[in-house]
Amino acid sequence: MKTMKTLLTGALLITTLPVLGHHSFYAEFDPNNEVSHDGVVKQMMWVNPHSWLVFEVENEETGETEEWRVEGGSPNVLMRLGWTRDSLPPGTRIKVTGYQAKDGSHRMNSRGIEFPDGRTLELGGSRQ
Repeated sequence: MKTMKTLLTGALLITTLPVLGHHSFYAEFDPNNEVSHDGVVKQMMWVNPHSWLVFEVENEETGETEEWRVEGGSPNVLMRLGWTRDSLPPGTRIKVTGYQAKDGSHRMNSRGIEFPDGRTLELGGSRQ
């Protein structure tokens, strides 16, 4: 009986470890640093716990291409927002607005995506 309790306790601890690694919006992103970038979709990753959009932006000062990563909601959240896996194919021109990472890297938490024709999509970011 004691062995069974030990095994169940161990199994419970192992299954809750991923939860401990989750971060809050305020720990990683700056709510006072809203940024917008026009670019071209490189990849959309449907992964848990957050989806990731990778898009390329031309730096206006240097003329170099920068790769930005945008954190969005989970695949489940995206589907509830009306997304399909074909919603954002590579090569699509978009404008992304969101909050930049506190460390100044080319990462942001999305507030929204806008297409050249004016359509918009929510990416289900942490701070809507």
